[in-house]
Amino acid sequence: MKSTGIVRKVDELGRIVLPMELRRTLGVDTKDALEIYVEGESIILKKYAPCCIFCGEGNDVTVFKDKNVCAKCKKELSK
Repeated sequence: MKSTGIVRKVDELGRIVLPMELRRTLGVDTKDALEIYVEGESIILKKYAPCCIFCGEGNDVTVFKDKNVCAKCKKELSK
C-alpha cells in the first residue's frame, strides 16, 4: 500500500471526507458508489464496478431480477 500522507478525522456520524485531488486522481465523482473491504486492520475503498454474479465479467452487465448478469450468462440462462 502507498501512503498519501493525508490524514482525516471521522466525524460524529462516522463520515470522512476524501480530498478533491485524491478523488480526481482516482476518478471518483459525486454520487459514485464505493465498495468497502477489510483486510486485517485496514479499510480499503474501491470504486464500485458491477460484475456478473456467475462469471465475474464486468463488460455488458445488465440487472436481471435484482442481480447483475452479463449478456453471455443471460443467454445461457434463457436456454
